[in-house]
Amino acid sequence: MKTFGIIGGGMIANFHAQAIQAMRSGQLGGIYARKAEKAKALAEKYNCKAYTQLADLLSDETIDIVTIATPSGAHLEPTLAAAKAGKHIICEKPLEVTPARIEQMIQVCKEEKVVLAAIFNRRFNPAVQVFKDAVASGRFGQLTLCDAYIKWYRTQAYYDSGAWRGTWELDGGGALMNQSIHTIDQLIYLAGDIKRLSASTTCLIHEGIEVEDTAVAILEFKSGARGVIQGATSCWSSTGHPAEVHICGSEGSVFMSDESFRVWDFKTPIPEDDFVKNNLMAGTAKGLGANDPSAINFDGHRHNFEDVVRAIETGTSPLVTGEEGLKAVQVIDAIYRSAKQDGAWVELE
Repeated sequence: MKTFGIIGGGMIANFHAQAIQAMRSGQLGGIYARKAEKAKALAEKYNCKAYTQLADLLSDETIDIVTIATPSGAHLEPTLAAAKAGKHIICEKPLEVTPARIEQMIQVCKEEKVVLAAIFNRRFNPAVQVFKDAVASGRFGQLTLCDAYIKWYRTQAYYDSGAWRGTWELDGGGALMNQSIHTIDQLIYLAGDIKRLSASTTCLIHEGIEVEDTAVAILEFKSGARGVIQGATSCWSSTGHPAEVHICGSEGSVFMSDESFRVWDFKTPIPEDDFVKNNLMAGTAKGLGANDPSAINFDGHRHNFEDVVRAIETGTSPLVTGEEGLKAVQVIDAIYRSAKQDGAWVELE
């Protein structure tokens, strides 16, 4: 049993607390928030200690792991402090808002011999695991088209609700860095690394933000496949559009819609396909978090956290290491660089 401390006092900190309380292998020891009243309110809500100084949480020897739920551009400093205090770290997406800041986090955690894990909770969905197995076993043949579609909506009030929202410094970007990053991570987790891309971004319907609410990128994968990323918070829908990952190849096509499949079709069927068709095909569910970020459940976070505990206890790597968490930010950073150069092709390392 590992004891967790949470750094952060907003909506995401609530997700973390709920996920930790639902764990079999973890318990919540305390919460630090910059504003004392938030720390005390959350601690009372979740029956744990309130810390009004970060140093006090980090010096508590009962805390084994900290989760970081601060704004995106404020992940580096608490990560470095936690690592130097000997705490293992699970950090919200994106790990940070630039690849260079993430690389610094990775390096310090290696030096201090603590685990750094990213939160990409959608990787733990059963549909993603089945999808990954199909790719890894070669069922698609030659990959041809691999795409991510995130046609979401956020109100103006959402961006107005926090001074950090929609800023380069603390949000790190807009629809891509904040909302679409989960699906971009799924795309590269499933389809493999991107070789180069060309992109265009713009802000079409929101006011007073520095970042994009609409973006598109053309992709060339190292496998030879082509693809696109479409990410937006400008696509109104009464129910919210599901986020989708499409992978097509010479031997099969799969379209994943949030946590289930719209298409599961292979030239050569196998018996395991029956499980997918009986258990994981899409119904009429609303898009998870597409219109309302508070509608996302915490079950994926719980699995993400339990995987980190397993890794610590067995001396192995978690599924979403710091290096894995870096990849999606590298892709988004390349999209932003391409867009600033009128769609010039940008190579990824």
